[in-house]
Amino acid sequence: MCFYVSVRGDRLRLLIIVVAVIFVDQITKQIVAATMEIGQSIAVIENFLYITYVRNPGAAFGMLPYQTAFFVVITIAVGALILYYYRILSDDHKWLRFGLSLQLGGALGNLIDRINSGYVVDFINFTAWPPVFNIADSAIVIGIGIFLIAFWRNPQLRGIRD
Repeated sequence: MCFYVSVRGDRLRLLIIVVAVIFVDQITKQIVAATMEIGQSIAVIENFLYITYVRNPGAAFGMLPYQTAFFVVITIAVGALILYYYRILSDDHKWLRFGLSLQLGGALGNLIDRINSGYVVDFINFTAWPPVFNIADSAIVIGIGIFLIAFWRNPQLRGIRD
């Protein structure tokens, strides 16, 4: 018996972006964890960019450490909201959808870490900006930025009538 799965173009774009973010995030985390010691730092650009292996059991800046169940529940709820909002947006809101896709991919990338080990692997360290972060965090922040700019640039979404 052959099964045929029909995936609309917008959902396929969402899936591709989410899977790409998760893949790059998980591969980079695995490379760092397999080749570095916790706390080890390698200069990429001296006095600017380092690869620093950190295990973060909390949220941003290590807030709420070891609250894994809380973070799992919040991530699932936020993921459901992202999927709902993605679904109700029309196809002409490509930038909003792109931002949401990045956010979902990043959230799921960190969720995988939390479920598997109870902490998130962070490794990107700019000396001018104290927190160490990862690809998933980057996708979330960039996705929020894209989403906010696209939202701000669309008067109808903000309830402003022409």
